[in-house]
Amino acid sequence: TMDLMDNYSPYFRHVLSNSFYPVLQRAIGVGSAFEGWSPREQDVVYRVLIPMTPPRGHSFHLELDSAGQRHMRNFRVLVKLECTCTREQQAENMLCFLHHPAEELRRNQDPSLLDTLCTGSYLDVQKTARWFYQLVRAIWPALPQSHNWHLVLLPSTRSCQFKVTNTRESFRIEMLFGVRRDDSAVFVSSQTREAHTASTIWPESYAVAEAEFFKHIARQAPPDSLYLKCLQFFTRLPLGFCFSTYTMKTIVMHLLNVMPASSWRRRDLLERLQDILDSLRLCVRTKRLNHFIVGNRRLPQHIHLPADVQTGGTYNLLLRLAQQPDAHAQAIHDYQVL
Repeated sequence: TMDLMDNYSPYFRHVLSNSFYPVLQRAIGVGSAFEGWSPREQDVVYRVLIPMTPPRGHSFHLELDSAGQRHMRNFRVLVKLECTCTREQQAENMLCFLHHPAEELRRNQDPSLLDTLCTGSYLDVQKTARWFYQLVRAIWPALPQSHNWHLVLLPSTRSCQFKVTNTRESFRIEMLFGVRRDDSAVFVSSQTREAHTASTIWPESYAVAEAEFFKHIARQAPPDSLYLKCLQFFTRLPLGFCFSTYTMKTIVMHLLNVMPASSWRRRDLLERLQDILDSLRLCVRTKRLNHFIVGNRRLPQHIHLPADVQTGGTYNLLLRLAQQPDAHAQAIHDYQVL
């Protein structure tokens, strides 16, 4: 998957070099497939996040959306035009969007990002997704993979999903896109958080920070470490139970962060499985499981977070159990069965 993304990258740069579309950076692998585990090996989706930066003459400004859930934060990406009259763009025969007449701009220059991928002044996720589909389809015939693989584009409104197949194998890939917050491992991304997410809403995503944490653990883990097998085991078991895959992943990440990597060897398997089970029991009993990234001041130092994410209050992933007695009763029952 990363070879395919790396083959796409130079074509992205070439096709977009003189345009006013977002500048695409190197793809970052995120999610279970890139973290080394997957709850369903027979149906793996390889997710990559492609960071976007503003094109010439534009700037991005992230605005926190005050509506909706307080802790699961959403943003809007405000796109502003910047004056280029005194910059090096003059040497590139670029007209300033702010100070040249509209008629001259229409005649001699491609439209600004505000006129292509925005709704009002805000970057639109769905328009950006459609643009990605066009890029992927147009560039595919030029890639070396196109000689032996078949590309099938899959429907999606907030990402670019496709499948590549040959006579023996099939891979499903989802390209998410986002804007980095400051110089951190936190992005606002095109991921879907709720059933009807507005097209100008970009949810805050911690997927890159979590992927960096798993890389950190992998560097420390002994060769016979089974922490990924433990995670796989507990994310496959809860199918049909009220415990989500993300709940079990969060519990394991918390344990990995406080226990030395050497304590996850093969000989420790039963003890670690029991630790995970005990942690789940405590979470169900107290109706609380803190988010692993938000408010966690014990992360490895090289995983950079925005100040408001690292030092702000964490939030409870099991708040529903505290608010709904029936849901708590069901969780207790499911734990006992599990």
